[in-house]
Amino acid sequence: MTSTTTDQIGASGDGIMRAADGTPLKRSLARALRREKLRSFLLILPLLAFITLTFLMPIADMLFRSVENGIVQETIPRTVVALKDWDASSGELPSEEVFAAFQQDFTEAFKNKTHTRLGLRLNYDEPGMSGLFRKSGRKATQLEPPYREGFIDIDQDWGKLETWRVIKRASPSLTDGYFLAAVDAERTSDGLQMKPEKERIYLYLFWRTMFLSIVITVSCLLLGYPIAYLLANLPLRTSNLLMILVLLPFWTSLLVRTSAWKVLLQQQGVVNDTLVWLGIIDTTSRLELINNQTGTIIAMTHILLPFMILPLFSVMKTISPSYVRAAKSLGANDWTAFWRVYFPQTVPGIGAGAILVFILSIGYYITPELVGGTSGIFISNRIAYHISTSLNWGLAAALGTILLGLVLLLFYVYDKIVGIDNVKLG
Repeated sequence: MTSTTTDQIGASGDGIMRAADGTPLKRSLARALRREKLRSFLLILPLLAFITLTFLMPIADMLFRSVENGIVQETIPRTVVALKDWDASSGELPSEEVFAAFQQDFTEAFKNKTHTRLGLRLNYDEPGMSGLFRKSGRKATQLEPPYREGFIDIDQDWGKLETWRVIKRASPSLTDGYFLAAVDAERTSDGLQMKPEKERIYLYLFWRTMFLSIVITVSCLLLGYPIAYLLANLPLRTSNLLMILVLLPFWTSLLVRTSAWKVLLQQQGVVNDTLVWLGIIDTTSRLELINNQTGTIIAMTHILLPFMILPLFSVMKTISPSYVRAAKSLGANDWTAFWRVYFPQTVPGIGAGAILVFILSIGYYITPELVGGTSGIFISNRIAYHISTSLNWGLAAALGTILLGLVLLLFYVYDKIVGIDNVKLG
């Protein structure tokens, strides 16, 4: 029997183990392993393609839009080349050759109806450029030499140094202007500098977004922990009934839930009326609970609370009550048994819930928009504004990229302090 098995495996006279078909056994196993890997890859290929199309490509597009600036070179290529020899710090306007090149480019852009798009792009760097390009319009296409005087006759702004400095600064196909604007900085003829104090909004919005997201996460933890503890320790029938109440908000539209808080929290709303009826506050000193940070915190805590309760509940359900009983039998009181024995076992659930709530809250914009007023909006509201209203997609992409970088940085810090391996959903 042993001899027959050896012959089937294929032990040849040269001492190399072979398969039944005569192929060396090592090569046959390697081929089978490659076949298994290929089969596994083909199984996950649809998921990989879906993630690439819906997640990775949009992020890559956002990163590209935050530095892309090809519209200037595409619209006025001759002017861009001519401006390379112009010294922007000389205090003199560009030469007649630059104006002649600009007139040719402008004429073509006017025919292609792209001059307004260029003006809109330059308006991000210098307010008034969009109106200047729109005003010049057909008049610039009918100019005759000398072109410099002709453009200045159309509008005096063509005779200003800053107009041409803006065009030259915006000439490269890649720009850091969007990122500079996203951190309240700008590049001028005097170099890189911060914007005037009253024009700085984005750094403050980033700080406010981080602060309010942390407050909302802590609020969800303080409210969600006892609820999850109750659900995990009640009888199964009662626990399931209460779990339905926890999940009930998911069955209602986010817009409806947020609008309901506007009704509840306004000065003539249910909350203030109740406080007045109980005599806690006077009718002339009703609380301002809406259109501010307080409204944002209350509404978003209510909306995101289930995302904290569910991970905590799933972890608490796996904790055996015998641990606490053993601690008490060894002399620990209720608080010591909870804090030293039970609570450490729930830390993975706290970590999972905190990550879910924080990441979701940092990107919310519907709820802050409706109940936050001017002091309770997030940076995501400005991103939405630039995408849908101002159409400054480059600045929106830069703000989104910075926000993504901050989230990844905080995630890295969390991993170093807590450890992502300690995060569990059950």
